[in-house]
Amino acid sequence: QVQLVESGGGLVQAGGSLRLSCAASGSNLSITSMGWYRQAPGKQHEVVARISADGVTSYADSVKGRFTISRDNAENTVYLQMNSLKPEDTTVYYCRVVTTTPIPSIYWGQGTQVTVSS
Repeated sequence: QVQLVESGGGLVQAGGSLRLSCAASGSNLSITSMGWYRQAPGKQHEVVARISADGVTSYADSVKGRFTISRDNAENTVYLQMNSLKPEDTTVYYCRVVTTTPIPSIYWGQGTQVTVSS
């Protein structure tokens, strides 16, 4: 069984920064893609940022230049550094992990709330 534990959300003023973390744990764990998604009320999931096993990154246009995704493969952890936060970044952020072992599957974190005040 694979578990994801997210941390780092909170309340910040516009222009501030937050760093999200998502640690995956499980036996014989092999992870390919890791990413962060967000979903505002009444809207579909939005891909915020993704990072491949070899470190190739991609970002939503709305966060390019402000957010940075990174990963620690030894710790099976993915990070999202969020700078220059805007009120429209307010929502719940979810990490997503794609594994090849113990079984090919997709796992989601429990979600962490990010609130940016104006």
